[in-house]
Amino acid sequence: MSARLPIAALLAAALALPATAQPLPPRPGATRNIAAACAGRDGWADPAPPARIFGNTYYVGTCGITALLVQTQAGLVLLDGGVPEAAPLVLANIRKLGFSPRAIRWILVSHEHYDHAGALAEIQRESGARVAAGPFQAQALGTGQPDPGDPQYPMLAKHSMAPLRIEKTMLNYGRLTVGGIDFTPAATPAHSPGSTSWTWRDCQGIECRTIAYADSATVISAESYRFSDNPKRIAAVHTGLGAIATLPCDILITPHPSASNLFDRMSGVKPLVQAGACRAYALAAAKRFDERLASENATALPPK
Repeated sequence: MSARLPIAALLAAALALPATAQPLPPRPGATRNIAAACAGRDGWADPAPPARIFGNTYYVGTCGITALLVQTQAGLVLLDGGVPEAAPLVLANIRKLGFSPRAIRWILVSHEHYDHAGALAEIQRESGARVAAGPFQAQALGTGQPDPGDPQYPMLAKHSMAPLRIEKTMLNYGRLTVGGIDFTPAATPAHSPGSTSWTWRDCQGIECRTIAYADSATVISAESYRFSDNPKRIAAVHTGLGAIATLPCDILITPHPSASNLFDRMSGVKPLVQAGACRAYALAAAKRFDERLASENATALPPK
């Protein structure tokens, strides 16, 4: 005859929820309405209050540039830091949430431009965190020098960026596991040669979602640069946008919050979870890139 558990034990087991399913307490200093807090302000160094996005993922950036903090059972993970002037703002937001910067274990980067990675050297010094570079970021992040093959190189060369200490370089679609959360990088070289999008799974109550920190999809260049003269760069853009379109993506977050209407979605004005958001984001960028190529071809000088 099979052993029977006491009814009380069966009820307890049925009602028990895993740690991730418990109600999440509010964090000190976090706002529920970041849209109102940043209304009329979108400067890259305009201070913003910290705010919960979903589960244990928080916004700690400025009104114009995203920085994310993910709480895990083994410490914190920071994604991006903004312009150099934003470093003290990001650190202050982390403290407002009740965390110590020394609890940051890893720093991840969307792309290797000063407006998103410029603050990270100071944050790394303050926190002692390790940096896991995306598949094609290590050279630029480790030297602080932009990639000469970047279409934005002449503009980027005017802005210094302190080098980072790189602990490891991730493989494309590899996995960095921190405190039970898997952070997966995808090379998405549309905006820059080292553009990387990151995805992870987070839970709020019994609801779990995949968060996609999809890198910038805008295709920007120096004034004299012609994509039409650089077929390899065109191919890279198409590869990058295709990879963004296929990301697992319940909640889309972008390095510039305005690019995904993030603040309205965080504040409840619009839905936070949007089906097909990454695909729509990539398709809109692809349309703009096609228009750019058409414009270049229309203005090309006739052959002599």
